[in-house]
Amino acid sequence: MGLLFKHGSRIAVTLVPVVLALLHASGALPIGVLQRLDDIIYDARLRATMPRTMDERIVIVDLDEKSLAEVGRWPWGRDRMAELVDELFERQKIALAGFDVVFAEPDQSSGLKRLQQLAQTELKDQPGFAERIGQLQASLDYDAIFARSLKNHPVVLGYYLTNDKDGRTSGVLPEPVMQKDGLRGRPIKFTSWNSYGANLEQLAKAAPLGGFFNSIVDPDGVVRSVPLLAEYKDQYYESLALAMFRALTGMPVVEPVFPSERHLSRYHGLDSIRLRLGDKQLSIPVAEGVTTLVPFRGPGGAAGGSYRYVSAADVLAKRLPPENLKGKIVLIGTTAPGLLDIRVTPVGEAYAGVETHANLISGLMEDRIAVKPDYALGYDVAILALAGLTLAFALPMLSAPRAVLASLVVIAAVVALNFWLYLGAGLVMPLAAALVMALTAFALNMSYGYFVESRGKRELANLFGTYVPPELVDEMVKDAASYTMKATSKELTVMFCDMRGFTRMSEQMEPTRLQELLNAVFSRLTDLIRANKGTIDKYMGDCVMAFWGAPVDIPNHAHMAVKTALEMAAAVRRINEEHRVQGLPEIGIGIGLNTGTMCVGDMGSDIRRAYTVIGDAVNLGSRLEGLSKVYGVDIVASEATRKQAPDIAWQELDKVRVKGKEQAVAIFQPLAPAQGLEKACPDELRTWGAFLKAYRAQDWDQCDVLMLNLHRIHAKKFLYQMYSERVASMRLLPFDPGWDGATNFETK
Repeated sequence: MGLLFKHGSRIAVTLVPVVLALLHASGALPIGVLQRLDDIIYDARLRATMPRTMDERIVIVDLDEKSLAEVGRWPWGRDRMAELVDELFERQKIALAGFDVVFAEPDQSSGLKRLQQLAQTELKDQPGFAERIGQLQASLDYDAIFARSLKNHPVVLGYYLTNDKDGRTSGVLPEPVMQKDGLRGRPIKFTSWNSYGANLEQLAKAAPLGGFFNSIVDPDGVVRSVPLLAEYKDQYYESLALAMFRALTGMPVVEPVFPSERHLSRYHGLDSIRLRLGDKQLSIPVAEGVTTLVPFRGPGGAAGGSYRYVSAADVLAKRLPPENLKGKIVLIGTTAPGLLDIRVTPVGEAYAGVETHANLISGLMEDRIAVKPDYALGYDVAILALAGLTLAFALPMLSAPRAVLASLVVIAAVVALNFWLYLGAGLVMPLAAALVMALTAFALNMSYGYFVESRGKRELANLFGTYVPPELVDEMVKDAASYTMKATSKELTVMFCDMRGFTRMSEQMEPTRLQELLNAVFSRLTDLIRANKGTIDKYMGDCVMAFWGAPVDIPNHAHMAVKTALEMAAAVRRINEEHRVQGLPEIGIGIGLNTGTMCVGDMGSDIRRAYTVIGDAVNLGSRLEGLSKVYGVDIVASEATRKQAPDIAWQELDKVRVKGKEQAVAIFQPLAPAQGLEKACPDELRTWGAFLKAYRAQDWDQCDVLMLNLHRIHAKKFLYQMYSERVASMRLLPFDPGWDGATNFETK
């Protein structure tokens, strides 16, 4: 008891993941990531244990690209389908055929309907025309030809069930295999549908046995299971694979098998379905929804090695030797991408839907069906409780090496039991919650002392580590009590940096390549911000926002922000040089800088919060970034920023009145550190200053003289060209004594 009291806190900490895992397993608090991890574990285990051998009994006749190229686009004429069926049964001697396609619309490709219309209208007076059409009807009614072919052979037709808001249906369903009264009033949850797309009545009568080819798509978009039975209007229909298996085994009766009485209050599913033929019976285990996991044999496809694929074109062209497919079970489906029967499965991201049916038929024939049983929840709770309590009470008592060993033993035992049940009994039991719980319990136990001893420093690092450079975090933890995420007003400098040309690049580049390019550019720009003690606020598409002066005070925050902006502009020029060599599109940036009083702190909602800045000064910085494109420069800064960075050479751009502001502000472009200017630059800046003075005085003649000198220095400079156009336009207006020389911008 003394040891338990001594280690009570650590035991309590260790029990936290145990309790959370138990809540997840019981369904009281589902954790989506654990379900996703269970799916990943199942997929990996399935791939590791697949037979990866060919089932010679099943052949897939593939409506592949080759067939579409030779025979024509889908759908083919029913006369060709009749030829295909006759060839398979009469020359190849197959045992059974199943169609993973549906024939829902009449075939009018022969033109018979139009000929009959002509016989009754325009050509009704043509001697012998109607009689001749009657003589040709038997050879031109392709649906009837196909129906005769189906009627003479063992064929299972496919169809699909769906949920349509209007409940629209087409075609004729086969007879159901089970009625609602067979469930004896028990609330069994089937996959339920309100509409369907089935085969023409003429074809359904010729081949009355049919099955739906629907599959179950999990939340992650992967097909792992299929329903064996499905409900439509209180009647129950079988899947294509089950229908074909029943046809092979003498058409046994389908009966439900219910779970034991103690489960009925919680589990609304069947334990299995039973196929009974006389004294013989076979039970097929099913999961909730009367579904079963697909027993995949291998990677899939013609090269997967699980089933033999034969092109339908080769069958029609009689390229196969006679009786080459004798006694085979044939599934007729497609791998052509254009026919939209490709699925994502645990064993392949482009898996032919027809092969899922082949896998299920093969699994039924070999009694190789795995299932997640109705008692999987109880198993998961028992394992979690046993393993969790063992770790919670054992780890605090053990040294670090022994704790590692104990954790590994518990994890190994849980994994071994799980795999033994899967391989030995075909039971798919949950594993993710137990693994995550054991690893988390170990991590919490081993880290407890460390977390307690340096809580203040770690909390500070966790709060600010994603916002500020590591060197600033190191400085902050020296005096952790002085820093907080509580909102406060401070004078800071904010930067908005937007990438130019992003829309053009997004139209010209593949998404993954565009992502790589953006990440590479932003990584280099972010490194410069962090190197100059800037705090990353957020990324907004192709824009990055940062600020200087918080959470760590930086007296020269404006200078550091301007220095960073100049370095970023230079970095983009170097990036463009690299892009020109590599044949990649060039990029540009627009940067806005403003210094002023801002509110900085942890802000947001109960759902999501962030350490950020807000206020009028921030909004002005955003507006200035937008003006960089207007004035053809990379960087636009406010006068407040310029005043606090006197060691930088600046060029005034304009006085502007931005949206939401009544007072005009002067805006500037930083050129370089003052001592790094070229010799001609001071003369140019003096001339430019004289021009702005004349411009604001509306002395257009003097403006023309000064602009001529500026064009001699920089003939192609966009700023000078823009002002030349402004002067030319304003010369046409009368003198305005009330004009303050500012340019108004009404848009953001």
